[in-house]
Amino acid sequence: MSESVLIERRQHVTWITINREARRNAINEEVIRAIEAGIAAAGADGETRAIVLTGAGDKAFCAGADLAKNVKGAAFAVDYAQPRHYVVDLFKRLQECRLPVIARVNGAAMAGGFGIVCACDMAVAADDVRIGTTESRIGASPMMILPYMMRVLPPRRLQEMCITGEPFTAREALDWGVVNYVVPRAELDAKLDWLLARIIDKSPTAIRLGKQAFHAMRDMSLRESLEFAQVMIPVMSSTEDAREGMAAFQAKRSPEWTGR
Repeated sequence: MSESVLIERRQHVTWITINREARRNAINEEVIRAIEAGIAAAGADGETRAIVLTGAGDKAFCAGADLAKNVKGAAFAVDYAQPRHYVVDLFKRLQECRLPVIARVNGAAMAGGFGIVCACDMAVAADDVRIGTTESRIGASPMMILPYMMRVLPPRRLQEMCITGEPFTAREALDWGVVNYVVPRAELDAKLDWLLARIIDKSPTAIRLGKQAFHAMRDMSLRESLEFAQVMIPVMSSTEDAREGMAAFQAKRSPEWTGR
């Protein structure tokens, strides 16, 4: 695993940390591929119940694309022989991940870094961080991350952010529904642990199937989503976790999830 990304499992939680503090945790293809590999490994190990994605240090969650060697726009270059950009690969990996992915926003989340926050399932942020899409300042537009920003941001706020390139506060991000919780920096990990505790004691099977349904229904019409739901309900109720959950409820005991 690349040293630019650290992977660590802490009991039932896999932590993925962008480890480029000197570069404000900026991303390039190497970093993106390492994050993808970490997500894939967490999904396959059978023990992980949730993933935390964060950045090293306390200055930046992720500052976006690494522009240090951006000769003639190299940071935004596309290999036309490849069917998909590596950033799109990461977004698809995040959407298809069967585990809840929580962004621990410990510092500035700018440009592509902000896009990653939007692509995660949940986010907890320190109250002094700044977020934004600064691409217009360097003659670009945040098109690659726009699909995910459009899903979580109010349209006029998103337009303002994209056009002005000005950052916004964590409190504003909370008001707009971009992050779930904003807390003082000293309380960031305590709040994250609180959220994780509310996840890892729930049925892994219900979470997996629920995430699948959530992403599928979001792209459907109302009629299509209702048809999809009535097919998925009997599927979910036939799982071991569903039967165990009902048995535990009736016996007034804690369930013992198998994840099957």
